[in-house]
Amino acid sequence: MPRQCRLNLPGVLHHVITRGIERRAIFLDDDDRREFLTRLEDGLQKTGCLCYAWVLMPNHVHLLIRTSATPLSDLLRRLLTGYAVTFNRRHHRSGYLFQNRYKSILCQEEAYFLELVRYIHLNPVRAKMVTIMKELDRFPWSGHAVLVGVQKSYWQRREEVLDRFGSQESLAVERYRRFIQDGWGMGRRDDLVGGGLRRSAGGWEALAGMKNNKDYQRGDERILGDGDFVNAVLKESEEALMEKERLAKAGWTWERLVHKVCQEAGISPQDLFRKGRSNAISRAKEMVVKAGIQKMGMRQRDIADKLGLTQGALSQIYRRCYGKAEGDILLS
Repeated sequence: MPRQCRLNLPGVLHHVITRGIERRAIFLDDDDRREFLTRLEDGLQKTGCLCYAWVLMPNHVHLLIRTSATPLSDLLRRLLTGYAVTFNRRHHRSGYLFQNRYKSILCQEEAYFLELVRYIHLNPVRAKMVTIMKELDRFPWSGHAVLVGVQKSYWQRREEVLDRFGSQESLAVERYRRFIQDGWGMGRRDDLVGGGLRRSAGGWEALAGMKNNKDYQRGDERILGDGDFVNAVLKESEEALMEKERLAKAGWTWERLVHKVCQEAGISPQDLFRKGRSNAISRAKEMVVKAGIQKMGMRQRDIADKLGLTQGALSQIYRRCYGKAEGDILLS
């Protein structure tokens, strides 16, 4: 059975799991762990993705990531490939380090954000690497120690997790620790690896009919959420793919997009590649970036190369225009 394609949607939550080949160790010492975290920090900065929870176990890793305009695959390819090369060189080995592809599960945020933070950070407890809360607080290879304030990490989104427990930091930490303690005996959660409606062979009309008839089937393994959420995610992904194919058939290229945007913004194509604070140029850059990513399905790094920008700078542009209707441009 062919493997399913990735769901590359911006601004969504992913639970990422990657394991060592044949469940072998992927960290042999603390230098390995520090190398992995350094590469993770670098990848987050360059792609604009955000990390809320993480844990490094001897033979696997869990991450809770929010995507940016850059596909999740760009972050993980940079992270895992670079780490594997360094690991092999350090330990005088060759061959694959990680087992198959990493697993990424797109998650319904309202229902699962805190459950996933807790599940990820309780990994050392389930593995009996720690036995009491004070040991978990001091465990250096997970984001839990950052959330309780024992360690510092400028790339982990600590405040965005603690804000869900209260506006006062000390009280939020106390409530978070109580939340972790309440799940202390939690075993493996199979329900955290996907769920919802399966896409039917009859397309979206048939799927809607299944939903109306309460005909719930096995969920899409790439998505964790209820049926409505799974349906919405798959529909959005398919619509994005169909729009990309439509524009390609209509002859839309990067050059044609630039010409169209510059014409509407009242600037020349040469102006688009200049640095400066001109409102017209800034608006044009937002328009071409948004249309290139959302409508034409271009990769962020390719657009950055064409505009002579870093991926970090392009991510900032996309975050400014994401969700703003005035940044849209009609491509017919």
